[in-house]
Amino acid sequence: MPPRLRATLPCLTAAALFALALSPAPAAAEPRATSDTPLALTPPMGWNNWAHYMCDIDEAKVVANADALVSTGLAAKGYDTVTVDDCWMTKSRDAQGSLVVNTAKFPHGMAWLGEYLHAKGLKFGIYQDAGSLTCEKYPGSGAPQGGGADHYAQDARQFASWKVDYVKMDGCNLWVPEGATKEEAYRDAYNDVAKALRESGRDMVLSASAPAYFQQGEWGGSDWHKVLGWVGETGHLWREGKDIKVYNPAAPATSRWSAVLGNYGYNRWLGRYAGPGNWNDPDFLIAGAPGLTAAESRSQVALWAMMASPFILSSDVSKLTPAGLTALGNTRMIQLDQDPMGRQGSVVSSNATFEILVRPLANGDRAVAVLNRSSATRDINVPLDEIGLGDCTAGAQDLWTGTSREVTETLTGKVAGHDTGVWRLSPRACAQAVPTGQIVGDGARCADGANTTGVGAVVMAACTGAPDQRWTAGKDATLRLAGECLSAGEDRIVELADCSDRAAEQPGQSWSQRRDGTLVEEVSGMCLTAPAASAPAERLRLTECGDHRVDQAWALPV
Repeated sequence: MPPRLRATLPCLTAAALFALALSPAPAAAEPRATSDTPLALTPPMGWNNWAHYMCDIDEAKVVANADALVSTGLAAKGYDTVTVDDCWMTKSRDAQGSLVVNTAKFPHGMAWLGEYLHAKGLKFGIYQDAGSLTCEKYPGSGAPQGGGADHYAQDARQFASWKVDYVKMDGCNLWVPEGATKEEAYRDAYNDVAKALRESGRDMVLSASAPAYFQQGEWGGSDWHKVLGWVGETGHLWREGKDIKVYNPAAPATSRWSAVLGNYGYNRWLGRYAGPGNWNDPDFLIAGAPGLTAAESRSQVALWAMMASPFILSSDVSKLTPAGLTALGNTRMIQLDQDPMGRQGSVVSSNATFEILVRPLANGDRAVAVLNRSSATRDINVPLDEIGLGDCTAGAQDLWTGTSREVTETLTGKVAGHDTGVWRLSPRACAQAVPTGQIVGDGARCADGANTTGVGAVVMAACTGAPDQRWTAGKDATLRLAGECLSAGEDRIVELADCSDRAAEQPGQSWSQRRDGTLVEEVSGMCLTAPAASAPAERLRLTECGDHRVDQAWALPV
């Protein structure tokens, strides 16, 4: 059946209901960095070697890929930060405690490499680790196991002397002091890293890997949610989970599509943390590289753009497929990713075949994407009234082709297997849109009003995109389904009931979402809580709000 969806909205209402010969040419003058310069106001873009070369990296490969970014035109389109990942240094620091460049791999050194990149109009990124050793057992910046002095400040000053612009700070081998939890140790370490970079004398974007060391499945555990809550205080972007599948030169045709879907899977629910200067990072773009078809490459670009994710390639840029290069260089898709509002798109409808996302944009437009998970070309059918634009017509631009048309009631089209269609909708003279779509909770299940256990019952069920999972968020802080309001009933059981004419004054019908994902009923101050996955027919209820409980975290339409 063609997919149907409900939409998103740019408004935040009552209680902020749903809260953006290698010789470099003469270097051009660089912008002067200041300690109060806002950084990463849009998602960073560029290249990193890891998912293609891993430790098989050297100066020649970095320079060749930097040159390819320029010659392909990708650098001019924003892919401007070239980052050297793990294995660039020797296994020991020098007598002064400084990191030592492996000159067999990088004969001209890192200061030279930074100068070369800057002369090309590019930025220079480098890898380190907040632990005692990097993931590949090179010297890390953190304290040794058992305790002792760290090297955060010394390494930050060394990077500043090389004119580094971007630091990827991994989280392997991080010492947990006695009496501290792992989560506390990571928080202290990454705060120290951020402080060292701020005091280094040079502005450097910080990519923090902390959340990835706490991920437990797509919905995550309590500590994962805790780390997501504070990592934005330290880094400008952060890795939340698994690495994207790396290229295997011994079996280059091995599919990497499942890794793209997996990383998209855990990232798609985290929009509440994203905004200018803070970005959820589901890892590298491998579009156009071995292991993805042309359609799958387009899907990754589209989904990453809808999620306001960093556009960081990890491939041999000179060998990108023509279709992959076209997708990566699509200026309309780049503009979508870099939209200055910085709101991450929301999943508003999903089932086994289709997933539909909507993203509000700075000029009032809406981006709509339809992912076809199946292997066959499918017709798609997206009624405007199910994306909150029921009183509207809209101009619809296909971001892949650039063609435009008017849509009066329903956005239609075809999407190939494993592909993702994306349209930019410009509403015409109509009332403000209403945030509409799924309420997703523990285990990526949906709040469902199917009345399976009695009139007005709300349970958790597999997400289907059906009308009994299609909620709207009202300006009066209500959550509505089929004309009824989510309400706190007797014995703390949550139910659907008639909406009060004065919903904000009606006990149990006024809701607000906190940044940690909890959905709070305003009168009682208690939190909406999902039943265990083993009890699918059990009704949702209110319980005391806990500390980053996974059964109290919710993803809502934007």
